[in-house]
Amino acid sequence: MPSPAARDTEQSTRRRILAATFVVLARDGRRKLQLSDVAAEAQVSRPTLYRHFGSKEGLLEAFAHYEQDNFDAGIAAAIAGLSGADRLDAALRFVVDYQYSYSLGSLAETEPEHVLAQMKRVLPIMRDRIARLIPGEDADVAAAAVVRIAVCHYMIGGGSPEQFLAELRHAAGLGARRRRMSRAV
Repeated sequence: MPSPAARDTEQSTRRRILAATFVVLARDGRRKLQLSDVAAEAQVSRPTLYRHFGSKEGLLEAFAHYEQDNFDAGIAAAIAGLSGADRLDAALRFVVDYQYSYSLGSLAETEPEHVLAQMKRVLPIMRDRIARLIPGEDADVAAAAVVRIAVCHYMIGGGSPEQFLAELRHAAGLGARRRRMSRAV
């Protein structure tokens, strides 16, 4: 059994490879992804990369989970300590910020089948997590609308971050409530 220090080193190497995968995908796309490029970017040997992921498909599968973990950690940090409408609004703002800062948006154009496969896996997870933040009996419907709007902005783009956030707020039921709150102040 490896020591805690050895496990930490292995986890650090794994995270470094996954972060390098992001860089290489953003630069070259999935079709041109070469494991040797990822290894060079991560400053590890190809055998090390293969030991961790086994194959290009193994790396891409792990990368999809890595992205989900990063998103989950970011949204958790964004809503920490908040409740009610503030918690939901912080989650929606995080979605907008994440998508506008996410440099793999071009993958939707160059790798649509990969993006669609990942979305098929991730969308139900996102819908369920957003639904937990929306009050009322229509939370599932509102969450589905929020996720669909986010997907459209990811796939097609267009509009400003402010417009995107306004659409998400409206779908989540915050639009009118937020406008009433800001008028009352």
